[in-house]
Amino acid sequence: MPLVSVVMPVYNSAATLGAAVRSVLTQTHSDLELLVTDDQSSDGSMDLLREFAEQDERVLPKSAPERGGAGRARNLAIQRARGDYIAFLDSDDMWLPEKTEKQLAFAAEGDAPLTFTSYFKMDADYDGESTDWVPNGRVIRARERVDYRAMLVRDHIGALTAMYDRNVLGTRLMPEMRKRQDYALWLSIMRDGADARGLDEPLAVYRAHQAGSLSSNKLSLVQYNWALYREHERLSVPRATRALAGAVWQSLYNSRI
Repeated sequence: MPLVSVVMPVYNSAATLGAAVRSVLTQTHSDLELLVTDDQSSDGSMDLLREFAEQDERVLPKSAPERGGAGRARNLAIQRARGDYIAFLDSDDMWLPEKTEKQLAFAAEGDAPLTFTSYFKMDADYDGESTDWVPNGRVIRARERVDYRAMLVRDHIGALTAMYDRNVLGTRLMPEMRKRQDYALWLSIMRDGADARGLDEPLAVYRAHQAGSLSSNKLSLVQYNWALYREHERLSVPRATRALAGAVWQSLYNSRI
């Protein structure tokens, strides 16, 4: 039974944190650890995490020494990981109960060190549990296989579904960028020669943000994508422009689902 290390950054997420944590603890594949980094929350998130840790030894929360953003919080958790696989879940999203079990089997069958799955979208005010989720028609579909060139044009991987094999890839940290750290990590893995394989079954649920919020404004990510293409991937201006056009199209398309 492979051990899965689940990485979760938290910042003032008390309203949604409980459902996210429970969606991990109720996985049918129970051999896992939940590594949570609280990024100096002020809303009682850490107190809630301590309660979970008292009830289940698989929950391993730790406070960040200072505010550092989601990327640094994820890296602090990855550095504590003991698992064979590293998986990711944000504190406002959820996994469906069979996500880990099915994805591990998929990764083993395809000999794939980096995998991802399709996922549902839910409204921002959804207050149910993963075990109560009723499938809807709002699905972001996983592509069967993605290589580096395809990934440059479009980020095909939902971070809440991503999982990589440490035994093959080693411990891979996210670049310390304000946004798009997850995209940068997938690109770095693929640049080193590993394609990603997608399981076209929705196994997680992504919380859509309220209209008008910074997160809901997909075009606000343009500057971060541009910096990623030019500074991290060292793309020429024409290649970066083509990649940015693909990223904008994807964001607008996904926002309509």
